[in-house]
Amino acid sequence: MKMWEPSRDRIEQSHAAAFIRQINDTSSESLKDFHQLYEYSIENPIQFWNHAFSFCDIIHEGSLDPCVLEGEHLLDTRWFPNVRLNYAENLLRADGEKMAIIFRGEEKFQKSLQYSDLYNAVRRVRSALKAQGVSKGDRVAGFLPNMPEALIAMLATSSLGAIWSSASPDFGVEGVLDRFGQIEPDVLFCANGYYYKGKTFDSLEKVREIQNGLATLKKTIVVPYVAMDEQQPLENSLCYEHIMHDAAFDEAMAYERVPFSHPLFIMFSSGTTGKPKCIVHSVGGTLLEHKKELLLHTNLKDEDTIFYATTCGWMMWNWLASALSCNATLFLYDGFPMAREGSILFDFVDEHNISIFGTSAGYLSAVSKQGLQPQTSHSLKTLHTILSTGSPLLPEQFDYVYQDIKEDVCLSSIAGGTDIIGCFALGCPMLPVYRGELQTRSLGYAVEVLNDEGKPIQGQKGELVCTLPFPSMPVAFWNDPEKKRYFDAYFAVYDNIWRHGDYVELTDHDGLIFYGRSDAVLNPGGVRIGTAEIYRQLEAIDEIQQGVVIGQQWQGDERIVLFVQLKEGVTLDESLEQKIKQEIREQATPRHVPKKIIAVADIPVTRSGKISELAIKKIIHGESVKNAEALKNPESLELFKDIAALQEG
Repeated sequence: MKMWEPSRDRIEQSHAAAFIRQINDTSSESLKDFHQLYEYSIENPIQFWNHAFSFCDIIHEGSLDPCVLEGEHLLDTRWFPNVRLNYAENLLRADGEKMAIIFRGEEKFQKSLQYSDLYNAVRRVRSALKAQGVSKGDRVAGFLPNMPEALIAMLATSSLGAIWSSASPDFGVEGVLDRFGQIEPDVLFCANGYYYKGKTFDSLEKVREIQNGLATLKKTIVVPYVAMDEQQPLENSLCYEHIMHDAAFDEAMAYERVPFSHPLFIMFSSGTTGKPKCIVHSVGGTLLEHKKELLLHTNLKDEDTIFYATTCGWMMWNWLASALSCNATLFLYDGFPMAREGSILFDFVDEHNISIFGTSAGYLSAVSKQGLQPQTSHSLKTLHTILSTGSPLLPEQFDYVYQDIKEDVCLSSIAGGTDIIGCFALGCPMLPVYRGELQTRSLGYAVEVLNDEGKPIQGQKGELVCTLPFPSMPVAFWNDPEKKRYFDAYFAVYDNIWRHGDYVELTDHDGLIFYGRSDAVLNPGGVRIGTAEIYRQLEAIDEIQQGVVIGQQWQGDERIVLFVQLKEGVTLDESLEQKIKQEIREQATPRHVPKKIIAVADIPVTRSGKISELAIKKIIHGESVKNAEALKNPESLELFKDIAALQEG
């Protein structure tokens, strides 16, 4: 079902249309639409990536030739080996008077920076890092809220050719050390605290323990963010405000240009099944992929204000940061997304003229169940694109957006991950939006769906794979010199083909439907069922706040167990249980109906808001969750231990 279609003017004025014209004007091609552009990008990858590099106007030195050096295996591929560039240099190029960042920390704090302010702050922090001996290849870590100083610290780090990694301050000490302890940072940035749900939280006690656990740490730089009555100062620390005002740090800006494949970010897997993987992403691969996605798929322009609900511990923070390279304005929010009875983010759209609004399926589900109707309560006149990721966007959530948020908006569900610091599937300003579908595969990514025999399929569910190398592949895993962990993570199933671990369907429109993680796929009686197929039915049941479904090994087979977190005052009685089963049976199939429905007070989610099906599955099968700190609410795992109903037939 077609939900929305761009106007002819919107199509012709898009970056993607301009990119098609550029290719046609400078080659013998005669591409007519986005579908042909995608096929061109796969059939002619060298020409495509050269065109994309030029179109994205990336500041660099050196020749684009050769575009790629292929090794014996996909993970040995090297991109643009003769190019040198700097990430920060590409993000700090806009006119100084243009607004760069607007920041709101719940109802407690607000701040705005022009590009000139941002540039000067980065210049000073760069000087402070140099004074601590930080140079190319060193690691700098951030334990920070989603605030301007986090971006400033990251840009200062990258200006030196050093490597940035970050986590949000709601992480526990063990979770932080599981991450930063592996990469051995020289400098740590932190804030003195943060705000959430109107409360003030002190971060410095955690930071003291983190300092003690990081033997390589030379200095901690503290941002005074929250107002606290009493806080003991940190040892071996430097105040961020001192850096901003001390003449010792007032030196000229410079950028260390590094090879295309030089490390920029170290990202971490969710780590719910063991210590997080440290995934190293390159300067060039990150910048090229982000600019391609922002320009050609999101249609970000310099007059836009772009927002994404994220923390510094999720890859969408890095993705949002790269929007500075497009001369856009970033709106940052740190705090509770459901404040003001759920309306705070829509209030900000009107207040700050946000035009691209990034969120998650979980948020859209929450505001829908709360009965919010922003279409009638807000203007939203500047809003032209809504992005969603984190988990599959269900068909009913497409309905909610177009019925209750805005009719004339491009709703782009996007999917990829920390592993590629980008997307395998996302939006397109030139294509219609179909209910329940991601609009298109990512340009230059040879995305296919394979069946159980490893054969490409369309119109059926299977494994998402990528058959060609792409620039934003990790350059390495940290401390994995033989690339064994890298290989095992993505290449152990199919010969020289990237397997991402998503259970999907390629549609007749060349869009994608995501059904959940393939390692969480249910298999009762040998029939594969994606978890999203059941979650979409729960959206229609008002009594349910959220649910999680897993497969339990039972009497030589697997049976479906549904755990539900109910709204306040609701009880799981026989009537509600039958209502749930009937909804699933009628709207899906009898095979989708759970054998057990069990009420729980809370459901474990990762810090990026994804329900952790695998953690629950481990718990109910008597296995331990090795890194519960990766969860936002690790205490919820206790609710799933020793549930008597799971031992009953």
